Parts: sequence; structure tokens; C-alpha cells
Amino acid sequence: MYIEQGYKGDIGLWKYLIIPGCFIGLMVMNYIAIVFSPVSVEDSMAGMIDKLGSNLVLIILLAPLALGLLLVLGWSKLVHAQSITSLTTARKKIDWKRVGFAFAVWGLLTVVLTMVGIYLSPEDYEFNFKLKPFLYLALIGVLLIPLQTSFEEYLFRGHMMQGIGLAVKNRWVPLVVTSVLFGLMHLGNPEVEKLGYGIMIYYIGTGFFLGIITLMDDGLELALGFHAANNLISALLLTADWTAFQTNSIYRDVSDPVLGYDVLVPVFIIFPILLFLFSKKYGWSNWKNKLFGKVLSREEFFLIESKTDG
Repeated sequence: MYIEQGYKGDIGLWKYLIIPGCFIGLMVMNYIAIVFSPVSVEDSMAGMIDKLGSNLVLIILLAPLALGLLLVLGWSKLVHAQSITSLTTARKKIDWKRVGFAFAVWGLLTVVLTMVGIYLSPEDYEFNFKLKPFLYLALIGVLLIPLQTSFEEYLFRGHMMQGIGLAVKNRWVPLVVTSVLFGLMHLGNPEVEKLGYGIMIYYIGTGFFLGIITLMDDGLELALGFHAANNLISALLLTADWTAFQTNSIYRDVSDPVLGYDVLVPVFIIFPILLFLFSKKYGWSNWKNKLFGKVLSREEFFLIESKTDG
């Protein structure tokens, strides 16, 4: 009953509109600016990196989103009067072992799949490792990337999913809306400009995967761990001149960017395998109700809560 955890706060639907509305508004303005800019995103990023260095540019990109996490958590605590725990999970306390498990599984898979790609097509990759810049990158990444990814999880799968679910009284609408909006948030990324809108299959598909594991597991823990591993390990391991994170990583992709099967494989093969793995480990059941069922009323929820506590 993750969505129903929103009842534990001071509910007012307007309170759920302000932060998402402002964030989406900023994303729309950013995308419009990109579309009408005479300079491509790739060239703009290259100019910034030439002037400031990739590590400083990475800080500039991550810092606002890291501060956004504090804003979402602070808003929930002070305006909604909702605990961080109930925003995070339906469990009595946040399960950090779940966060760690998802991080380890996806981090290991990311490393393995990247190394397989390098082995199969060595001409497409360049060894880029330089100790000092990499250590600075690792420090920045470890400090800021989990905050950036957690902001996105708490905003989309937490704040928005609970708010929309309580408003429409079902689970599939918040799943669809937050997943699509999560994907559209990436429209301004240089990957979209370089590969075309087909890449949105990956972004929106990832949104659905994260939304499904949140609803099935009654909490954000798995999504938090997965998302942090996805961005952190990728930033440390592999970069390219046309990606959002251009870093002093270990390897650099020097191939011509092409939209191919690598966009479809995670969404239609790897993510279903992960869903199966998580479902077996954590004993998920009743998929239809968890993903498409109704959201309990406030009275129904607290009645069940009182019986459970009793």
C-alpha cells in the first residue's frame, strides 16, 4: 500500500502540484530553448567543457538536482507533514538492504554488459583512464549522483505517484503518467538530439520499470538503488562526446552513434528478467491489483493500519 502512505501527511492536492509543476515548467522552457538555439546541445556542452573542464561541468549539472532532493524532502516534511519514511516506503523503516541489493545487481550488470561490448567491438572504444581526473570524478560522482537520482525518484515515484494515486484512486494512472513524464524529462539530453526520438523508448521504458518495482515492492528502495547504480557506474565507466554525462571515465565510446538494438534490449529483455529476479527474492504476488487495482480510501487504509499495528 505504497500510494496510500500519502494519507499519513496533511493532504491537499494543491500541495502535490507546486513542485512537479515548477520542475516540468523548467524542463519545458529548457527544451524550447534547445529547439530554437542556433547551437546544438553537443556543441554547447563541448564549449562548456573546454572552458571549465568536465568535472566542474558535471558539478554544475548535478548540483541543482541534488538541491532539488532537499526541496522535495523538505516540502514533504514541512508542508505535507509527512515523514520521509512514509514518502519512501510502506514498511516501518527504510530497507537499506533493498537499496544495496538493487545497486549491486544493476551495477554488476552494467559493468559486465559494458565490458562485453568493448570485447566484441574494441575499435569502438578508447581507454581513457587518467588517475587524478578519475579520482576527482569518483569523488564528485559518489557525493552528487546518488542525490541527483534520488531527487528524480522521490519526485516521480514518490511525491507525484502518491499525489496522483490519491487523486484518481487507482494505481495504473500514476504509473503511466509518472513513467511518461520521467521519459519526457530527458528530451533535452544530447542523446535525443544525436539519436532521435527513438531513444525515448529506453527512457520511458525505464520509467515504467522503476514505477513497477515501486508499486510491486511497496517502496522506493529498489528504484533508488537501481537508479543510483545506473548513473554512477555509467559515469565512471564509459562516456561519449554526445551524452549528458561527459566525464573522465575509464573508457570513451568513439563510435558513430546509431540507434540500435541496445535501446530495446534493456527494456524488453533485461528489465523483465530483473522483475522476475526481484519478484522471486521478495515474494511479489497479486500483480494485477498492485499495478491496476484501486487505491484505498483514507478510512479503509487507516482501518487496515490499526489492525496491523494491533
